[in-house]
Amino acid sequence: MALNFFDQFMSPTYLGVPLIMIALIFPWIFFPSPSSRWLNNRVITLQNWFIGQFTRQLLQPLNTDGHKWALMLTSLMIFLLVLNMLGLLPYTFTPTTQLSLNMGLAIPFWLSTVIIGMRNQPTVSLGHLLPEGTPLPLIPVLIIIETISLFIRPLALGVRLTANLTAGHLLIQLIATAAFVLMPMMTTVALLTSI
Repeated sequence: MALNFFDQFMSPTYLGVPLIMIALIFPWIFFPSPSSRWLNNRVITLQNWFIGQFTRQLLQPLNTDGHKWALMLTSLMIFLLVLNMLGLLPYTFTPTTQLSLNMGLAIPFWLSTVIIGMRNQPTVSLGHLLPEGTPLPLIPVLIIIETISLFIRPLALGVRLTANLTAGHLLIQLIATAAFVLMPMMTTVALLTSI
């Protein structure tokens, strides 16, 4: 049994080697590789249909310049979906509960959007640092505050995502432990707790 409830969020190791790399590589095993045949099997057909539907939903509200992000965003979405689904299996862990993975994904995406925004539309990007109608004495202070807010955004979002995932897993762990402890004493209450 675990020493405390938060041990489930530690990155598991085997012979001193962290297993997070195996957990990150493992989802790609489940994707069938496309073949050069005229007709694909059902799994590849279903996979292609899902990717097409997701890409269409993703790109519908975007203009044509945003369509070049489709491959990266679709592959990231599928990777995170499979990674989180594999984390639901017994005796596994979800790598997205690790702050290092969330920050490793958040910072490059945030930095790329900021750099591309500054390169393609510098006036619009810099315009977000100063709201319209700001009084003249507040302009220097507000620009500093908005710049700090811009740089803290990936950190805040990464920590918030990690905290939400951790809270959800911790809640499931607490309910499962309560049901397990209540089973010999009050079977009906334990079953209701499980449901």
